[in-house]
Amino acid sequence: MRDPRGLYELTPEASDVPDGLHLVAGLTGFADAGSAVSQFTAHILDSLETVTIAEFDTDILLDYRARRPIVTFDEDHLTAYEPSRLTLSLARDELGQPFLLLTGFEPDFQWERFAAAVLDIVDRFAVSTTTWVHAIPMPVPHTRPIRVTVSGTRTDLIETMSIWRPRTQVPATALHLVEYRLQERGDSVVGFVLLIPHYLADTEYPLAAITALESVSAATGHIFPTDSLREQGRDFVGRLAEQMGENGELSKLVTNLEERHDSYMEGTTLHSPLTDSDGEVPSADDIAAELEKFLAFRRDREDPPTGL
Repeated sequence: MRDPRGLYELTPEASDVPDGLHLVAGLTGFADAGSAVSQFTAHILDSLETVTIAEFDTDILLDYRARRPIVTFDEDHLTAYEPSRLTLSLARDELGQPFLLLTGFEPDFQWERFAAAVLDIVDRFAVSTTTWVHAIPMPVPHTRPIRVTVSGTRTDLIETMSIWRPRTQVPATALHLVEYRLQERGDSVVGFVLLIPHYLADTEYPLAAITALESVSAATGHIFPTDSLREQGRDFVGRLAEQMGENGELSKLVTNLEERHDSYMEGTTLHSPLTDSDGEVPSADDIAAELEKFLAFRRDREDPPTGL
């Protein structure tokens, strides 16, 4: 393997980073249900003080034809080009406490070298813990708190927060590999997978970003501002409630999901909150059919609410 340090370049500000900080990571590009990760990272970058301390080489790691950059066209000429970025920043939470933040696109290429580069960063800055977030669609109701599946070496967080612990094989992300490599050498690492209502997977669901922030807070002790997201979440849920009142199919779907969720949380014999009364997990076709009904209803509205 080529030197992983060739994948990133430190900025002069990197010399001011103290040792022993938490590393928080959220990369976009795969199964970002409810736009949880993109909202989570955008909120931190918009609301907190951050400074870039390392920039990864986009030309090496990104497949431009799969995820094309954006250009701005003004009548007869180009006025802007927005390249994709993968950066490491020094951020400060709401109390001014510093932490490291890895944000941007998930690499398309050289995952092993990228993972080695992240481990090199962990060693270079003597990172105390690594925490990352991910979100997947699941048949769960939006009327209940967003739950998480927790992985890694933080048994305290797994025992107190991991609501669903399947034994299964799933498509990996680059940060799964980072977690695996950190776990192999006994580092402190935790991954939070948010279980997002499948019928909201293609929306910007503000409550998903709040759960991501709260999960990171539980792992690191850092405090993040959430007032604006909570206000957006209340508006979002209010608009969704209106749609449920007008759409019997959607209302029935949510009611059924509530019953499954509540039965599981009461400690019944159901194996997970995702199963029906017979213990069967809804098929991908069933989920897709319900989602299509919901989206068709949205398309039929004369003036659908923004963001839904």
